[in-house]
Formats: sequence, structure tokens, C-alpha cells
Amino acid sequence: MKIHESAENYLETILVLKNRKGNVRSIDIANELSFSKPSISNAIKALRENGYVLVENGNITLTDAGLEIAEKIYERHLILTQFLVELGVDGDTAAADACKIEHDISAASFEKLKIHALEHHNKIIQNK
Repeated sequence: MKIHESAENYLETILVLKNRKGNVRSIDIANELSFSKPSISNAIKALRENGYVLVENGNITLTDAGLEIAEKIYERHLILTQFLVELGVDGDTAAADACKIEHDISAASFEKLKIHALEHHNKIIQNK
């Protein structure tokens, strides 16, 4: 099922915050994304209703379905950022551009780019 880019961003942010902080609350997401708490509350409600997150005692966790999407988007973000940096793009610009690309690139194109990036990275390591 295709979900909206904004939902993918929320799920990715929850994953990143979970890895960084352990527990994730709405205020953490609001601070990370610079959104209002009411906006976050509405988004979390929709994510919960669609089975992507659980909310217990204020803590937000990803369901298996939410985690699958978050990990896919985060992998895309990391690989696209790395690829752009290796092409000579500065880190901040690469990360911002990767954030835009990660939601729109097809699975087939991303897999080819990922294979190319990993092969290139392995060649660099072998030459060291």
C-alpha cells in the first residue's frame, strides 16, 4: 500500500528518534521536525488508525508495518546522501536532496543505484 510522503517522514523520524533517544514522544517529533504539537498529534492519530504506530502512556512505537516503511525510507536516505557526498555534494545539501528523492525514486531505480554505490564503495576500500 502506498502511503503519503508526510507519513513516511513521520515514520522515518520516529525510527531515528527511537535509535537516538530510546523512547519517542510527540514533543520529540515536534521538536525534530519543527512542527506544532497539534500537527504532530493529528499525524500520530492517523498513523495509529492505519496501524503504523502504537501509543502507550505517551510513548510512540512503530508497529511491524510502520517499522518496515521507516527502515526502507531511512535506508534510502542514508544511501542517497552517501552517494551524493561521494559525487562531491556538500553534506547538508546531499542530506536535503536525499530527503526529497527518497520518497519518489522507484524501487527498481533505487536498487540499481544502491548496487552501484556499494560496488563503488567496495572498490574504494580495496584500493586503500
